[in-house]
Amino acid sequence: MNGLDWAVLIGYFGVMVAIGVWSHKRVDDVSDFFTAGGKMPWWLSGISHHMSGYSAVMFTGYAGIAYTYGVTSFVTWSFPIALGIAIGSKLFAPRINRLRSRLHVASPLEYLKNRYDLKTQQALAWSGMLLKIVDVGAKWAAIATLLSVFTGISLNQGILITGGITAVYCTIGGLWADALTELGQFVIQLLAGVAMFVAVLSELDDKGLGPVSAWDEPAMKGHAEPLVGDYGVVFLLAFLFIKLFEYNGGMLNQAQRYMATATPQEAARSARLSAVLWLVWPVVLFFPMWMSPLLVKSQKPGGSDSYALMTEQLLPHGLLGLVIVGFFSHTMAMCSSDANAIAAVFTRDCAPVMWRRARTWSEGQGLRVARVATVVFLGLSMAAATQVNSPTFKDIITVVIKWVAGLMGPMAIPMMLGLLRPFRRSGPTAALTSWSMGLLAFWLVNYPINWSVEGGVPLQYQVSVPLAVSLVLYILIGYLKPEDTPERLAIIDRINGDGDGSDSGTTAAEREPGASSPSGV
Repeated sequence: MNGLDWAVLIGYFGVMVAIGVWSHKRVDDVSDFFTAGGKMPWWLSGISHHMSGYSAVMFTGYAGIAYTYGVTSFVTWSFPIALGIAIGSKLFAPRINRLRSRLHVASPLEYLKNRYDLKTQQALAWSGMLLKIVDVGAKWAAIATLLSVFTGISLNQGILITGGITAVYCTIGGLWADALTELGQFVIQLLAGVAMFVAVLSELDDKGLGPVSAWDEPAMKGHAEPLVGDYGVVFLLAFLFIKLFEYNGGMLNQAQRYMATATPQEAARSARLSAVLWLVWPVVLFFPMWMSPLLVKSQKPGGSDSYALMTEQLLPHGLLGLVIVGFFSHTMAMCSSDANAIAAVFTRDCAPVMWRRARTWSEGQGLRVARVATVVFLGLSMAAATQVNSPTFKDIITVVIKWVAGLMGPMAIPMMLGLLRPFRRSGPTAALTSWSMGLLAFWLVNYPINWSVEGGVPLQYQVSVPLAVSLVLYILIGYLKPEDTPERLAIIDRINGDGDGSDSGTTAAEREPGASSPSGV
């Protein structure tokens, strides 16, 4: 990097902070901070939903998969995400929007107290927050790894810089700041991605290769196979189910994008836009990664540095700075949205249970707590980032695929399926059993069983077994021990009812997150 690249990077950070300051004016209460007051346009929600699913892991961990295996990086990652969101645009997006517009909640988990019970809500809330700390920690580590390649600064310094800038704008501006910065980050990503795509095509042309003939080169042997190695059919199917839950609200931050739109119909439109972007745009981003074996030789195991090396080699200064900004934009988009979602869960779901005073906070007090919770979460995730590559967490892609994907099912299934009428029989017993046994299955498959099997348990089963255990138990216990009380059925009916989602007849108890009324949420 030279002075021009640094100017681009510093200018980007300045714009992000400025957007946060401007967004501060639009945040008057907790609802504005967490759900944009339900006033976000569907197209902005869709772009924000799309951008909040990226991080620098794509340019490290998934770049390594593309370098090693080729197109399976797309087939087993962005394709199932696109398909999952498309399905979710019908199943989940409108229903999640009604959580805000009909039940007047500001956290995606707030409704669980009345859909199941308080113990279920707290179990999912606390475990979800802990998982997010690890997940976001891996994202900080990924961007710090890239930053170290370009600048030579240490991993911890990179974590501190990116986390600190993110903390400023998302803490003061809330979801509005997240969405508006993600719009800017989408434009940056577009410019940077096209620049890299053109640079790779030009380099291939200099070698006498075209985008089609390059696949015939010896270094590309097997790279056109859609499913290879650990990334087989079982992995693809498991990942599709995982992403169906995760990217439609199971990881909470995407649920907020659906909640932020004015109506269920607009929430569905935002989901469809996100699905189209996930299907088309990653092809442009992945193509340079697929060609990387022809252009660079990775210096790190798994090829995680291949994209960074290619960027340094192919792009002139200025454009290099723009691509580096693109790396930051991905990670900061996801991490800031996660921080906002977890702050919502803590402020709305956990604090009122822990402290009686929290149940009577004024709007101003609740907003201050929300901002403090955002900073605390970012601090904890940055601390977790320093442990990536340790014996516990291992490398970045292991954290993202094994830990996050493996644990997503047990945590998301009660939340997501609880929205749907066909699963109305499944109550707190089904939810808690599904959650706890799924976590146990994750531990057994990844540790005791993995240690006792020669060569270890294949990745596809490490990911799929916890999901399968949770899903089967949730459905089975619902039929064996139905707990569809009239109060729970009323909640489900309101989430599934037709209309624009507004409900002027909601009682005061239903608007109060700490209320003890059976129909309050």
